[in-house]
Amino acid sequence: MEYVENGTRFESEKVSETVKKELVQRIIRNLLDIQILRLIQTQPIWGYGIKKHIEAKFDVRLRHGALYPLLNGMERGKFLTSQKQQQGGRTRKVYSITEKGKEYLTTYEDILREQISHEDIK
Repeated sequence: MEYVENGTRFESEKVSETVKKELVQRIIRNLLDIQILRLIQTQPIWGYGIKKHIEAKFDVRLRHGALYPLLNGMERGKFLTSQKQQQGGRTRKVYSITEKGKEYLTTYEDILREQISHEDIK
């Protein structure tokens, strides 16, 4: 099956891959705090590791000027804690999720389940 946009023909597989990529990037950009909490929930990680993981996994460019203020705000909101650790002669701030952060993720997942099952529009 083909799809035509602006005179360019696309195979339906390419269209769905493109749409999927665009949706994932949109979700990451708009719900970056959720994605960061999901990542940190799997293991404590430093800011640069968060940046590299999100960029590699989701093909989204993440600027330091956006990431670190968000991490600081999440820490002030008690969703994360940080601890300075020495590694290779450098001090890194390693982030861990708090109970409040875990509750926030659970609430997000509950809302997402409701939306997927269309309970929110019945």
